[in-house]
Amino acid sequence: MATPVSQSDLLDPARARALQVALRLAPCLVTGDDLPVFFHHLYFWEPRPAERLGRDGHPKTGGLIPDLGLPRRMWAGGKITFHRALKVGRSAERRSICEASDVKSGRTGRLGLVTLRHDFYQDGGLCGTERQSLIYREDPRPDAPKPETTPARHDEEHIERFNFDTTLLFRYSALTFNGHRIHYDLDYARDVEGYAGLVVHGPLLAQLLMLMAERRLGKLTAFEFRATSALMHWETAELCQQGSTFWVRGPDGRQCMTATAHIC
Repeated sequence: MATPVSQSDLLDPARARALQVALRLAPCLVTGDDLPVFFHHLYFWEPRPAERLGRDGHPKTGGLIPDLGLPRRMWAGGKITFHRALKVGRSAERRSICEASDVKSGRTGRLGLVTLRHDFYQDGGLCGTERQSLIYREDPRPDAPKPETTPARHDEEHIERFNFDTTLLFRYSALTFNGHRIHYDLDYARDVEGYAGLVVHGPLLAQLLMLMAERRLGKLTAFEFRATSALMHWETAELCQQGSTFWVRGPDGRQCMTATAHIC
């Protein structure tokens, strides 16, 4: 049985306002306000000394996440259930456990599949539960086939476009204390992990979709998403909606993320 890990943090309003600015929103959050959906990723940092980091800048596996012997990490998706809003400016607790881990064979080699569960508490009550799906992969081989892409839908009822740049990726990495080098180290992303450029964070795309879903549909009770193709920092994302279904379309028409929103 996996050992759970618990961590407490103060939900600093200044950090939440900084993310609002990074996302091109008005910095309005103060103590006592509801923390916007998915903003909990700004908190519960786990700083480690350099010798306890992997080559990719992430903490080395072997603790909460088992060491599967696979060097490349990707956030494949997740599901969040919202019970009640966390409050800005007050302490909260995150209780984490690894629910599942497995190694399978895929088209491009061995794949490690990991599911983490995080429960968030404040004032003694459960505020939300998040399950994260992570994938670990082997290094790309020179003769490996290019990743397959799926064409995205074009039947949206609403669309919003969002442009990225290296400054936004740096800010999001800093605010979430995400050391993954694919988001800020171009040489590493291109030469080691085989990407065409810097990779836009999957959680950043999910964050934009969640905020869009609340603007369009109202208060969320749950949100689930799956990343399907990496988006590069120079590419414009098309954030699309049809009913309760949301997706991110790349400039070449490929599907980068799919999501489903659940409302009250």
